[in-house]
Amino acid sequence: MAGGKEPIEVKFRLFDGTDIGPSKYDPSTTVSALKELILSRWPQDKEITPKSVNDLKLINAGRILENSRTLAESRVPVGEVPGGVITMHVVVRPPQADKNSEKQLANSPKQNRYLISSQALYDTNILQDSNS
Repeated sequence: MAGGKEPIEVKFRLFDGTDIGPSKYDPSTTVSALKELILSRWPQDKEITPKSVNDLKLINAGRILENSRTLAESRVPVGEVPGGVITMHVVVRPPQADKNSEKQLANSPKQNRYLISSQALYDTNILQDSNS
C-alpha cells in the first residue's frame, strides 16, 4: 500500500439494511472511486438502482463525503475500533418519473430527495446529540 499505510476495511450499508462488503481499500482511494465500486457491485434484485455515481451519496459518522476526498481524509477515528470494519451508509436519489414530474419537482420547495436507511438517520441523530 502507498506510504506504508494499512488498508481500511469498509462495508456499505444500503437503504434497505443490506450491505455491500466488507472489503479492504487503500487509504488513498477517493470517495468517487468508492462510488464507482458500489455502482458496479449494486445488487441486481433491488427495486431502486442508481444509474450513475451522481445518484449516490456516502455518509460516514453523519457526514456526507465529498467525491474528491480520499478514504483516509474521510475517516472519523472517534468511535472506530482498531482493525474494525467501518460502515458507510449509501443514500440513493430516487429515479425521476418523466419531464412533467421534473418540472413539478423543480418548482416545488427544495427538500432532500434521497432514500436513506433508518440506521443512518439514527447514527446521524446520535452524532448530532453528542456534539450539542
